[in-house]
Amino acid sequence: MRRIPRRRLLASTLLVASVLAPTTPASATPGHTAIAATGHHQDDHGHGGLGTELTARLDKAIAQVRRQANIPGAIVGLWMPGKGSYVRATGVANTATHQRMAVDSYVRIGSETKTFTVTALLQLVDEHRVRLDDPIAKYLRGVPNGSRITLRHLAEMRSGLFPYSSDPDFINELLSNPERSFTPQEVLAYGYKHDNTAAPGQQFQYSNTNLILLGQVIEKVTGHRLADVIHHRVLGPSHLNNTLFPRGAEFPMPHPRGYTDQTLSGDVADATDWNPSWGWAAGAMISDLHDLHHWAKTVATGELLSRHTQQERLKTLPTGFPGTTYGLGILETNGWIGHNGSIPGYETVTVYLPEQKATLVVMINTDITVQGQEPSTLLARAITQVVTPDHVYDGAVVEN
Repeated sequence: MRRIPRRRLLASTLLVASVLAPTTPASATPGHTAIAATGHHQDDHGHGGLGTELTARLDKAIAQVRRQANIPGAIVGLWMPGKGSYVRATGVANTATHQRMAVDSYVRIGSETKTFTVTALLQLVDEHRVRLDDPIAKYLRGVPNGSRITLRHLAEMRSGLFPYSSDPDFINELLSNPERSFTPQEVLAYGYKHDNTAAPGQQFQYSNTNLILLGQVIEKVTGHRLADVIHHRVLGPSHLNNTLFPRGAEFPMPHPRGYTDQTLSGDVADATDWNPSWGWAAGAMISDLHDLHHWAKTVATGELLSRHTQQERLKTLPTGFPGTTYGLGILETNGWIGHNGSIPGYETVTVYLPEQKATLVVMINTDITVQGQEPSTLLARAITQVVTPDHVYDGAVVEN
């Protein structure tokens, strides 16, 4: 088994600036079809464009990153009130059949799931059913140092709990049978084998373990399945009809095939039908461009929460990555607020820039990194360098 970089197994990202250096030609990548970064398949005819010059610059920037990072297909949505919008699907949804990428595609959104889970938790805070500074031991037994780790620590990635997706046995088990189903208790057990990495509140460490526990708290307090809570309390009120929390590997059509090199051999594989249950409250959800466009503003402005609770959410703290801070299940990078996601085969970025009331959504069908950088981050950076040069989205891998 090749060594899986810690960040990858489904940690999804956070950020630090760097420049995409020239890479090996796509055709030289073993097991991966070379990508021609051409062809704008669909655009948003329902909104005014950003003008010929700016649109051409965006087309060029996206094509360059797709070519350098060997991204099969990409969907980009950019909405800038008063200026216009840019919506494009480029490349292919299937490298074997060369089926075109489509703007109405569903994709797995990985760690963007965290924004939905934490929103549901914060609704319970508003209802005085939980408190952010309650210890996790008040709700769940068996959490290492649970009497000192609070719900706030979990949501802001400062619990000190070992990330289960960094456990070698978990990695081997998942990659040996990626279609299998995991329960929350099963994945937590992999993390609990290890000592905590730090005292609560001491340092930022991106970890899916935190969100699994918050998902369990939501179930304990409400008496309902997490998927049902999110559906009725978050998706419904937000009118997100194309977003879902799957029970297993189900995946609505249309969707692109997803390509990953997170395999035991290191070869590229089709991860489309891999079961995301291991990510559960931290990374299992599915959505589309339309819904993520609307969700970006909802989560960044706190439309489902009280003003006070949203202020608590946006109290971001340093991550150790320049220009990026992290709040309660939400990140801020150079003015952009939201989250990104990475799961084998797919990556997404959904962020909102309050200063300009702008929204950016990026969806791609690969998670294969380029010199240690997430391809979705490279796209988001290139796009914002063109349209918001004073607010460039900068991303890098978060060690998980």
